[in-house]
Amino acid sequence: MVKCGVIGYGAAFEMGKWHGVWMERAGMKLAAVCDTELARLTAANEQFPGIATYTDFRELLASPDIDLVAVVLPHRLHEAVSVASLLAGKHTIVEKPMCLSTSEADAMIEAAHSSGRVLSVFHNRRWDGDFRAIRQAIESGRIGEVFQVECSFGSFEPPKDWWRSDKEVSGGTLYDFGAHMIDWVLNLVHSDVETVTGSFVAGVWEGAKSEDHTRASIQFANGCTADFEVSQLKSVGKPKWRILGTRGGITADWGPTITISEWTGTELVTAEVECGEDEWGAYYKNFNSFLQGNEELAVKPEQARRTIAVIEAAEESYRIGRAVSPAYK
Repeated sequence: MVKCGVIGYGAAFEMGKWHGVWMERAGMKLAAVCDTELARLTAANEQFPGIATYTDFRELLASPDIDLVAVVLPHRLHEAVSVASLLAGKHTIVEKPMCLSTSEADAMIEAAHSSGRVLSVFHNRRWDGDFRAIRQAIESGRIGEVFQVECSFGSFEPPKDWWRSDKEVSGGTLYDFGAHMIDWVLNLVHSDVETVTGSFVAGVWEGAKSEDHTRASIQFANGCTADFEVSQLKSVGKPKWRILGTRGGITADWGPTITISEWTGTELVTAEVECGEDEWGAYYKNFNSFLQGNEELAVKPEQARRTIAVIEAAEESYRIGRAVSPAYK
């Protein structure tokens, strides 16, 4: 049985706990947790009795009993701790976003190669019900060839006062939910990214340490375009998804269905399609099956690096005022 450790058991979203839950549901064993706050280690012991606990991640990495480590830390710590984990001989899963730059991503991938250990990024939202329904509809050809994709997320309210809202720690607004949206689209549009354009608004919410509104646009080599919007200034509604194809389109918000419109001859037929449940734990089922040699790894580090390259290019585009070709491999 694969024995696992979690570095970072913060209270926000209880993601440390959920990583442990999903590990065990996948047939692995949570054996150790590290956090600098004693209250969080107490919570971990209550939720997973008998685990080892540490306040220094290096002590957890030194344990010969740990095969796999999940890094659930603020974004600016992802690269350093993941590299240390890989070089300590642990398979390593890092929360999204992978890191804050393509140079950090390259260092992480190189550490995986040199150590002979597996690196992956927890892009759990590939298993969202609506995304799986959208992907199935597109791959089955129901709306023809996709030529435009739009994703939107946000509200009109000041950001929370926590590390995710601090650009120095998190990387900025686009690195948070934007990383999910970019990963989605890069898995829907099977074409190279040619250019990225970024647009950012800051300074509206007093005291905010990150952008208030972010937008990135991708031009793909096959002619498809994609627009992403993550905003704290969303005072006018926009659906989560709007996708146009040569034979129809898809719209979806945050409900249990997606709407698929298809041209049949001269008639536009619209249908509501059930999404199904989110299945975030499927990520760990795939990872464990991959370790046993039974499945292909679903989230490869090179794929996650592409998301970082797009965000990096969007920020550079905004700085220099023109479209940028990302460091995309």
